[in-house]
Amino acid sequence: MEEQQQMDLQALAGYVLAIAGELNVKAKQVESTMALLEDGATVPFISRYRKEATGSLDEVQVAAIRDRLAQMRELDKRRASILATIEEQGKLTPDLKKKIEAAATMTVLEDLYLPYKPKRRTRGTIAKEKGLEPFAELIIQQGDFDLNAEATKYINAEKEVVSADDAIKGARDIIAEQISEDSQAREQIRQLYWDQGIFATKVATGKEEEGIKYKDYYDWSEPVKTAPSHRVLAMRRGAKEKFLSLRVNVPEEDANAILEKLFVKAGNDAAIQVKLAAIDSFKRLISLSMETEIRLDTKKEADLTAIKVFADNLRQLLMASPLGEKNVLALDPGFRTGCKLVCLNAQGKLVYNDTIYPHTGGNGAVQAGVIVKECVKKYNIEAIAVGNGTASRETEDFLRKLELGPAVAIVMVNESGASIYSASEVARDEFPDYDLTVRGAVSIGRRLMDPLAELVKIDAKSIGVGQYQHDVDQKQLKVSLDDVVESCVNNVGVEVNTASKQLLTYVAGVGANVAGKLVAFRDANGAFLSREQLSKVPGMGPKTFEQCAGFLRIRNGQNPLDASAVHPETYPIVENMAKDLGCAVKDLVADPSLVAKIELSKYVSDTIGLPTLSDIKAELAKPGRDPREKFEAFSFAEGINEMSDLTVGMELLGIVTNITAFGAFVDVGVHQDGLVHISKMANHFISDPSEVVKVAQKVKVTVTEIDIARKRIALSMVGDSKEASGTSGVSREPRKPQNNNKQNNRKPRDNKSTGGGAFGSSLNINFG
Repeated sequence: MEEQQQMDLQALAGYVLAIAGELNVKAKQVESTMALLEDGATVPFISRYRKEATGSLDEVQVAAIRDRLAQMRELDKRRASILATIEEQGKLTPDLKKKIEAAATMTVLEDLYLPYKPKRRTRGTIAKEKGLEPFAELIIQQGDFDLNAEATKYINAEKEVVSADDAIKGARDIIAEQISEDSQAREQIRQLYWDQGIFATKVATGKEEEGIKYKDYYDWSEPVKTAPSHRVLAMRRGAKEKFLSLRVNVPEEDANAILEKLFVKAGNDAAIQVKLAAIDSFKRLISLSMETEIRLDTKKEADLTAIKVFADNLRQLLMASPLGEKNVLALDPGFRTGCKLVCLNAQGKLVYNDTIYPHTGGNGAVQAGVIVKECVKKYNIEAIAVGNGTASRETEDFLRKLELGPAVAIVMVNESGASIYSASEVARDEFPDYDLTVRGAVSIGRRLMDPLAELVKIDAKSIGVGQYQHDVDQKQLKVSLDDVVESCVNNVGVEVNTASKQLLTYVAGVGANVAGKLVAFRDANGAFLSREQLSKVPGMGPKTFEQCAGFLRIRNGQNPLDASAVHPETYPIVENMAKDLGCAVKDLVADPSLVAKIELSKYVSDTIGLPTLSDIKAELAKPGRDPREKFEAFSFAEGINEMSDLTVGMELLGIVTNITAFGAFVDVGVHQDGLVHISKMANHFISDPSEVVKVAQKVKVTVTEIDIARKRIALSMVGDSKEASGTSGVSREPRKPQNNNKQNNRKPRDNKSTGGGAFGSSLNINFG
């Protein structure tokens, strides 16, 4: 037992040093963070309220320590399993054990295990069954002997070895398999694939018309090491859907040269057989294995990039500016079926719903106008939210002609995922007496009031800001997106007396179970008056309270600090600050001039240092402040409602709806987003579109190309619109691979598109 504990401690120390080196932080920071995580602390809590322990590591760094620790433990778990398996076989030598224990990656570990891994019946195992293994071992030694004479010794009709040639071929099969399982050979061939591998795609026979969206990949090739993530995922999807064939090729002569150097040690007959076995090993075994491995590894890299893009976009969308607590009228537009209208009070409660028909002709527009004006007056409407789907621009034009006055803002709202919400169990529970259309309109209105509070009710993959989200590792995607949602929710803070169960679920330490109990307690006992009262909620133990209390807000409660991000554990410090200034806590919170007088050094202790004290002072200056930007209304250009209304050279204002590795998609109000390729986002080189734009940002763009048939709009954000419209992505030929034979070292993959073209190259298929 003590020996196991000692081993665990040694492993833990190894984790600490390794992670510290990888993240370029101090070992003490990693050790403290790991201890907090092991004790059940959440990432938001650690990064916000335990800065002294972690040395002020941010959320990204804390999450990286958490994830890397999990990876290392998984590696050690696999290492222990492999050691046990080989030991059971009686083949675990001290040298092999040392190599396995030193393996730093899963790839190296699996290479070492491969010769001992249970396998199906192969040509090599069949040859061994025929008793040819000693002959193969003799050939591998490459000594001078009469090959045919030795081979005749293994002729055995009962074992189907009827000639010397049969014996030699069988021996070569054994040697070929040994070569394919050699860790050094696999590592060098693997490096060859990374350095000189080429992705090559061809259209499947007879699929030219059906797979037209993959047209640019019908005869395409590019280096493995420079292929950007979106093209890797596009090629894989095309192959999965059987519209394309996908191969990873390397120069066979280079691969054979590597194996010959490793295994051919003489110039005699035996050496010739080893060379032939090496050639066969690459062609029949190693190449297929490596191709599969490279395709999987590039998929993992592409997944990481795509997931990061998705996560960054989601963060920006969730942190979009909220209108705030205003009375809102929301419309889910439609032509024949009418526009579903709902009115919401400042807390987002549904107070009225109706259907208007402004686009059906006759007296419909007049009657619809009367209803809208009556609602605006009766419910003191301060803003109108219009879903950006079908009939959205026509509905916006209808509203503006009503001349409701400058006090009523008319705002287009992205409705992606609203239909998913309206049909969800969450929506049914919230509005059991209303149909899908009413629920959808409510969601549109609430998105305007508070995007974060409403969007957490929808599966993040349905929000419409991802790239290939259905192709990437779903478990990894969920972890990443949950991290983002949790980060945003806790960064903004949650008003406990009005928050939905879904929003409360993402508060640090709460979870779905406690969130449900919290709402039930609130419904049964009325509004919470203090954070202290939270501890009465069933399931809200001391640990849960510690994690969540600082992120839950109670406005107009008994303690003014309950409306702030100051954690209850530090209330005594604030009380001392107020006492030293000769005022009450409520006076301190309300007067920034008093806060400015606080001398933080007076309150430093063994447990609380300047990082936390600085956070407290900043929070007291602006208690409960919302970190999101101030809301500004936005309108699309009047009269530009369809793609047919666009002309090349036209300058428009738009909203960024999605960011990818190759550019940004912008809504200009014509029911089809346009693409600003990365090369057209600035007058200088940028490597990442997020350097220039973010989701929901308002941008000025110039139309450079319009392809109505393919529903593609090319846009530019650079200053010189003439320059921007000078190249065409529609007719651009696929880029052919460069000669990379002289590059011997694998370089970091940049996963960025460097193509030109107004459409950012038609190879950038925008798959959801």
